[in-house]
Formats: sequence, C-alpha cells, structure tokens
Amino acid sequence: MTALSRLHAAVFDPLERVDWILPTLARFLFASVLAAYFWVSGLTKLGDGFSGLWTPSLGAYAQIFPKAMEAVGYDVEALSVFHWAVVTLGTWAEFILPALIIIGLLTRLSALGMIGFIVVQSLTDLYGHNKWDDALVLGGWFDAPSGSLIMDQRSLWIFLLLVLVVKGAGPLSFDRALRRA
Repeated sequence: MTALSRLHAAVFDPLERVDWILPTLARFLFASVLAAYFWVSGLTKLGDGFSGLWTPSLGAYAQIFPKAMEAVGYDVEALSVFHWAVVTLGTWAEFILPALIIIGLLTRLSALGMIGFIVVQSLTDLYGHNKWDDALVLGGWFDAPSGSLIMDQRSLWIFLLLVLVVKGAGPLSFDRALRRA
C-alpha cells in the first residue's frame, strides 16, 4: 500500500500546485459553452435601434415578467419603472457579465452576478412560465436523465461559476494584471 500511496503522490501532488488550470479552464468553458447563449438571449430583449438599449422589446418584458405582462394585456406602458429597470438591467447583465468573465476583469463579482442571474432566470422559468410541474424542465438530482434544464444544466453552470468565485480568474486575466500593477 505504501508503494501505491507514493505512486499516487508522485503523479497527483504536482497537480495540486498548478493553480492556473481550474480558473483558466472555467473561463474558457464559460466562453465556449455559455457566453453566446447569454448574448443571444440578450439580443432578443433589445428594442429597435440604438435606443433599444434603453427601450427593451415587448418580448423582453414577456420573458422576464410573463404574468405581469398577461395581467396588463401586454401593454408595456402599464408596467412600472421597477419593471423597466429590472428588464433593462437584466438585459445589460446578459452582455456585460459574460464579457467581464471572459476577459477576466472583476471576475469574482461577475461570476457572483451570473449566479444570481441564473437563479432568477430559473425561478422565472419555474414560477413565471409555470414550468414547476414540468419534469423535463425542473428535473431532479440523482435520477437517470441528465438533461433537465434546471436541476442538471443550471446546477453545472453555477458550479462552473463557483470555481471562478473561489479561484478567481487565473493568470491570463485583467484581474491578475491589475493586481501586479
């Protein structure tokens, strides 16, 4: 058993000293798997033209506040400034937070912001869009299917982002460059 322990230590102990692998791979995986998802989702929420940055589309309100929109007959003008602020800031977050994570600037805060965004997104899907009873959407842990939207996919997304919260951005980042400056 001692020989096996020494072999294990010889092979894996050096990996424990390589701090750059996890945060660098986490940012790479976020960029390659999730960034486009959020950017495309954000594009669906922008209004027309440059002013669309401040005037989200009807679909943006319907996606984020489905029950409120139904209650006012899909009349955006009947909603409050709160609704506008949430939709506008949420839309901006879908562009800004992924970009910050990719370049490694304010990475820990951006990853925390994305975790909050995913939690709110999931709750909106479950309660706002009445998907709570949809097993394909909610899913469950410790079951055989691994493709549910909430319990399976978004749990992995959050885990990936938690790596960045705990480890930071890694050496190839603006965070590291600014820390050295």
